[in-house]
Amino acid sequence: MATPERSHGAVLLDDASTRFALWAPSSRAVALELASGETHALQQRADGWFSATLPCAAGTAYRFIIEGHLHVPDPASRAQVDGVHGWSQVVDPRRYAWRNPDWPGRPWHETILYEVHVGLLGGFLGVEACLPTLVELGVTAIELMPLGEFPGERNWGYDGVLPFAPHRRYGTPDELRGLIDSAHGLGLMVFVDVVYNHFGPDGNYLHEYARAFFREDVHTPWGAAIDFRRPQVRDFFCENALMWLLDYHVDGLRLDAAHAINDNPFLIELAQRARAAVAGDRHIHLVLENERNDADLLRQGFDAQWNDDGHNVLHHLLTGEQEGYYAEFAKDATAKLASFVGEGFIHQGQSDRHGEPRGQPSAHLPPSAFVLFLQNHDQVGNRALGERLASLVAPQALRAASVLLLLGPMIPLLFMGEEWGSRQPFLFFTDHHAELGAAVREGRRAEFAEFSAFADPQAREAIPDPNALATFSASLPDHDPGNHPEHRTWRAFYRHLLHLRQAQIVPRLVGARALGVEVFGAKAISASWRLGDGSLLRIDLNLSDTTRPVNPPEAHATLLFGQAIHTHQGQLPPYSAVALLQDAA
Repeated sequence: MATPERSHGAVLLDDASTRFALWAPSSRAVALELASGETHALQQRADGWFSATLPCAAGTAYRFIIEGHLHVPDPASRAQVDGVHGWSQVVDPRRYAWRNPDWPGRPWHETILYEVHVGLLGGFLGVEACLPTLVELGVTAIELMPLGEFPGERNWGYDGVLPFAPHRRYGTPDELRGLIDSAHGLGLMVFVDVVYNHFGPDGNYLHEYARAFFREDVHTPWGAAIDFRRPQVRDFFCENALMWLLDYHVDGLRLDAAHAINDNPFLIELAQRARAAVAGDRHIHLVLENERNDADLLRQGFDAQWNDDGHNVLHHLLTGEQEGYYAEFAKDATAKLASFVGEGFIHQGQSDRHGEPRGQPSAHLPPSAFVLFLQNHDQVGNRALGERLASLVAPQALRAASVLLLLGPMIPLLFMGEEWGSRQPFLFFTDHHAELGAAVREGRRAEFAEFSAFADPQAREAIPDPNALATFSASLPDHDPGNHPEHRTWRAFYRHLLHLRQAQIVPRLVGARALGVEVFGAKAISASWRLGDGSLLRIDLNLSDTTRPVNPPEAHATLLFGQAIHTHQGQLPPYSAVALLQDAA
């Protein structure tokens, strides 16, 4: 085996020896305990490191002992035997025999994302069984919600505390590799959602032996901020990113809540190290969730950002909701719709609802620098009752917005079940111990006190308890949508649009740029883009309940989707969308 390049955790040097390393700058002594009962003192080195090389093979169970009394798992554990408080396990990442070792990935402009929660689909093997259906639908990439070991048996994944170890409930590391391998064999990319902004509330022992991992002078919603000024901390997370890309062959990472990292130099370093580590012509993709709307990062190693601005104004226009963060999108909503369609971000330096300036100019970025969605885990699951849009919006309005999502030049993302019009809720669920579970339940209900529907304490009692097994069970999707006529209709609609996108839009996307957006009345716009081959894409969208006048298209424009008769007469019916393509002159 090659000389290890990782600094954190257990690295198998050959078939019979492993180097163990722990950064514990707050500790004076660290030992390694094996499940066999042996203990070995680790040698203290410079800058807070403790390490030793021992005759341990893959499969060895181990943990660290801090100053003779505190038993902790390896924070860089590649697998856990029995949960976040138990034994870690030495893993051989080279044991798996890849069937598609030379998969080159796919270029970014071909991406059509489908976000899934692995636990709800039955673990890695359950997701793998769904892959052929997703390919037939027209999806080109699946995005897995966070996989790192979290406390208990069920969780969204954002409470993870051991980010290198896929949760044992989902399957083994090699079963995850098998899922990714099968996806590649079908032409599907695999993205993993990673959480580098905080650790969960149960099972994180870093404060006990590596207090320097955190900044007590800077706080986030989850507590003390992670201190990315320290090279050991930067290495920890960069090595995690490299593990997913190299050991698991994933095609992309989605960085959760990068605004809570609040360290753009670290983000740029991560992107540089990730791209430098991947050999040859292999495509990898890095995507941000970032409330700060830092457009500069999208020119410094990151392919795209989740477009929450676009979602928020579309959600308001579709549902009429204007409480919470939707309030700032309800004012001048049509102008904001035109802004995001034509320029990417809505917030480009303007003050947000808290009076703080947010965002940077984004009109210079290509449309593919934005991931657009109508639903995702946050926007469904962070509702009190987890309702999906199919339960909130008239079908014709949802279909019209979906035309913009799937035929527009931004990168589209679907949330599991969206394509068959699922009405199954997606709820916030956890499996914490009793005291923490009660605190999460009460905190969750308190979050919604400012909403009129839950102002009454009795109404808040109806909000599902995140810790109850019934809450998880209620979120299990219908795995056989073909049994219901409404579901078949929705799926046929999404399949048609996705195949149109692959055939007519994707081949022309590289080099696309926005030409402008016209407003034709409340909730009605016409947007145009010059595509990379010189052709012109136009989408007319009317989310109002009134027919709106629009400019008739050019006589030689091809109708991709919609009702030609209304468009040629210069009228756009209520809740409708038309997509047209005009070849270059």
